[in-house]
Order: sequence, then structure tokens, then C-alpha cells
Amino acid sequence: MTRRTLLTSVPAAGLAMATPGVARAEETTYGAFRVVRRLPGVPGQPEITLPAGYEIVPGATYSVASRAEYYTFVRGPRNAAGIEVKVRWPDVPVEAVVHQDLRLAVRRDRGDRDSFTFALPMTQPTAGANQPTLQVWSFPDVSPGMNYRIEHNDPDRAAGPWTTVPWPGGAVTSVIHQLVAAHAICRDSGMVGIAAAKGHRFVLMGFETNNTLHADNPPHWHISYNSGPDFNSPTHNPHFWLDAAGRNFYNGMDVTGLGRLKYYVGEPAPLYDFVGDANGGRGDLVLTFTLREDGGIDIQPADGPGYAIAAGRDGDLVEEVTALRDGRPWLRITARDRVRHGVLTVRVRGLQNPAESYARVHRYDRLTGVLVTGRH
Repeated sequence: MTRRTLLTSVPAAGLAMATPGVARAEETTYGAFRVVRRLPGVPGQPEITLPAGYEIVPGATYSVASRAEYYTFVRGPRNAAGIEVKVRWPDVPVEAVVHQDLRLAVRRDRGDRDSFTFALPMTQPTAGANQPTLQVWSFPDVSPGMNYRIEHNDPDRAAGPWTTVPWPGGAVTSVIHQLVAAHAICRDSGMVGIAAAKGHRFVLMGFETNNTLHADNPPHWHISYNSGPDFNSPTHNPHFWLDAAGRNFYNGMDVTGLGRLKYYVGEPAPLYDFVGDANGGRGDLVLTFTLREDGGIDIQPADGPGYAIAAGRDGDLVEEVTALRDGRPWLRITARDRVRHGVLTVRVRGLQNPAESYARVHRYDRLTGVLVTGRH
């Protein structure tokens, strides 16, 4: 088979050109891969060789170098078994190649220590469908009524807008504390069970700092509600923006049919379930968010006691957060994510009942986020 070598900074010819063996536009599929360096260093790019009929997707968005890795997107005819890709990266030791949430089998070139090959599946209908290749996420709880994920952000993987601003370390840490607190609140309040009985779900998620297809900035996180099984269902999607001390200061809530609704400190933000014709067709009240003066969030379910995510003992939400129940301190929560080791440690102290205290270690593949231990 004829081969050609691409320096990924140089766009290849488009598939629309008449080239023997190249699929027509409607048959084009996409694949993506990340080449992970053994040690971070000055960002750079390898040489990539593809089979005839395949090309690197043009544009800086689709070929990205960071200190820890290089990723790129390929397009061409469908090949589920995988096309042979050759990579040569002089003097840069490579640890792994990632596609979607898998580490691909790599075959080293015995005659050239800087070269290796692997099979890249070509199956996805769009470049965007390959975003899991870039994302390092763990899912501690995916069950009826709940989709809970944690993003593992590493400054050496920063890309896109995150290379032009100081590393948001306080926000990265605060988001994980707050996600743990939000998960505990959704469970303890019974709201997850109510959502599950309707075929709905809560979605807890943070932000990521290396995906140029989704410029996920400024720092923020979400307690979203899908009135159905996924984001194609009517949805309330709050965006809680964070300052450097991990405090929530703005809620831009995207609501199906209404666009973005804007809420600031002290302003109640109701969330509905889109069941029935109440509240202008948005259904029954599920809960109300109100941003607090201390940078936390009051979370008032439609029924039952109120909850809150509040600042820790030092007054911010970086070192720890306090979860309140019915106005009283309930849980003290800290989390430490060692992204270069794939270890997330969560510690919860029960402030009303010591029996609610626990420590949990989530071990995950540090390059994909896939959990090894620690799922709820």
C-alpha cells in the first residue's frame, strides 16, 4: 500500500479531491489519538505517517501539543479494525497511545528506537465524537437518576485557552470538593430516587483544561438535571463560575427553550422537571439554587429540609468545603487528586453523626480516567 508522511503542522489535501480509493464525503469517518510522552517537556510534534486515502484534519484545533502529550484527528474511509499509523518522534520517549478510553497496542520499530506503529479504528461520524480520546474523566456513580463524573486536570496537559492564563489550581481543587458534596446532598435528600422514578437524572460534572474542541472556560462546574435519559432531553444546565478561591459567584443556567438565564449571589434559581404544564411548561419544581455570600450554594429541594455547600473553616472552598443540612453543619469534605498517579482520595467527616465519616480511594488509569477501584 502506498504511504505518505505528514508533518501535522502542514494540512494535507482535502478528501474532496479526486484520489483513487478515497471515500466520498458522506462516507468519511474520523478517528483521534493521543501520543503520551513518558516525561513532560517542551511542547512538540511527532512525524505521523498514514495510509493513502487518509489525512490529518486541517486546523490548529485538531492537532495540539502540550508538555505531556500530542493529539490529532484523522479522517478517511471507515475501517473498524483500524488503519496502520506510524509515529516517529526523535529523542522523545513515548509511554502510550490513547484512543477513546483505551490504550492502543503499540508495536515498536526494532530498527528505529524513535518509531512505532499502531492500529487506529476509523468509525466515528464526526471529529467531535472522538472527544473521549482527549478527556480524562472518572465516573464514580452512574446509576438510575445519577450521572456523576470527575475531570482529572493536569497543568502539563493544558491546551487551548488554558495556555494563555495562569493555571486555575484553586478552582480545579474546589470543583472536586463541591462535586463530592453535591453527590452526597442529592443522595441524602432523596432527589436521585425521585428523578430515577421519572426516568430523569442529575448530572454532576466539572470542567476540563485540554480539549480544544470544547473550550471549557472560565472555571466552572455543574449540577444539571435532564428531564429524560440524556442531554437530548429537556435540560436545566447550571454553569457555576468560580473565582481563584473556589467561590461560586455566577450561575449561567441554560434551560431548554429559554436559553441562558443569569443568576448572581442571593438570587434564587429554580429548576423544574418539564413534566406537565406548570410553570410555563417547565413542569414541577425540583429544587432551587441560591448562591451564598460565602461562595457556596444553597440547595433547597422542593420537599424536605434545605442543604448547602458552604465555605470551609478557612473561609474559602479550596482546602475543604462544609455541607449543611437543615441549616446545620453536616459533613466536612476534602479531596486530593494526584493526577500523575491516578489516585483520588476523598475524606468525609460526619459533623452530626460520626458514623457518616469515611475515606474512599478512587484509583483510575491516569491517561483515560477509567476507574480501577473506588466506584460508589
